[in-house]
Amino acid sequence: MPPRRVIGIDAGGTKLLGGVVDEGLVVHHRVHRTWRGGDRSETIDIIVESVEEVRAAAPDVAAVGFGIPALVEWETGVSRWSTHLPLADVRFRDVMSERLGLPVVVDNDANAALLAESRFGAARFVSNAVLVALGTGIGSGLLLDGRIYRGARGLGAEIGHMVIDLHGPDCQGACPGRGCLEVMASGSAIGREGRAAAAALPESALGRRLAAEQEITGGIVTELAHAGDAAAVSVLAQIGRRLGYGLVGVVNVFNPELIVIGGGAIAAGELLLGPAREVVSERALPPAREMVEIVPATFGDESGMLGAALLAFDSLEGSV
Repeated sequence: MPPRRVIGIDAGGTKLLGGVVDEGLVVHHRVHRTWRGGDRSETIDIIVESVEEVRAAAPDVAAVGFGIPALVEWETGVSRWSTHLPLADVRFRDVMSERLGLPVVVDNDANAALLAESRFGAARFVSNAVLVALGTGIGSGLLLDGRIYRGARGLGAEIGHMVIDLHGPDCQGACPGRGCLEVMASGSAIGREGRAAAAALPESALGRRLAAEQEITGGIVTELAHAGDAAAVSVLAQIGRRLGYGLVGVVNVFNPELIVIGGGAIAAGELLLGPAREVVSERALPPAREMVEIVPATFGDESGMLGAALLAFDSLEGSV
């Protein structure tokens, strides 16, 4: 009998990554889509179309797991609220199951990423860990005493919406806060600060790119930093320090053994993580700061997709 396969979908704030995954966590087919704006119906249609695209290559899949950037009520599969997507009060699990004709399980995208990292990745040897995913926004998940903590109704662990600057900019999307870690230290923040640095430093590679009316995103800043542009390196260091201040609170509150940094922005590597570690070592309470390691995700920006697939396998075993 061939190994069972499922579909894992990681739907982020501006992109979707999915694939057919077998029990060895081998991805056989992938789908990648980007989106900007759109209403609820269009968003759901894109998600369904993405599943059907990979399902066409593997019609034998047994279930679909979703990680979505939303406050997901764990028991009911209802998406209660989302900063970046129009998914407030959507019966996500039931709607997707009806549209796809398959068993469906759904969780917050960072919880899904943490599931993959805790079973097979960077956090597999610890019982207390925090995952922080840096992308369009900041997602997060908590592993406490070996179990993923979701809060009273599944709506907890939103570290990205801790306020780290009372007078900071308004947060992104539908968040009512300001100065949240998300607006200060996400991949979007890298792009925003990169554009500001380009305007202030016209002789830099960032500045020349701005003068040529070329796009400056978080990914572009990271590429230029790795190529040696001092302005871009400075931007990543600034964002890394801000991230570090957020992680100080995480260390002081949860005393984790490990903090895993994931999401697309982890491509910045030590240019981002180094400054974050320095802030934690200076500002977090001893001895917790000496106990914690801050490391990149083993599966990079595929953690969410793989974790969503693991949720689907768990649902088939009745362990979800």
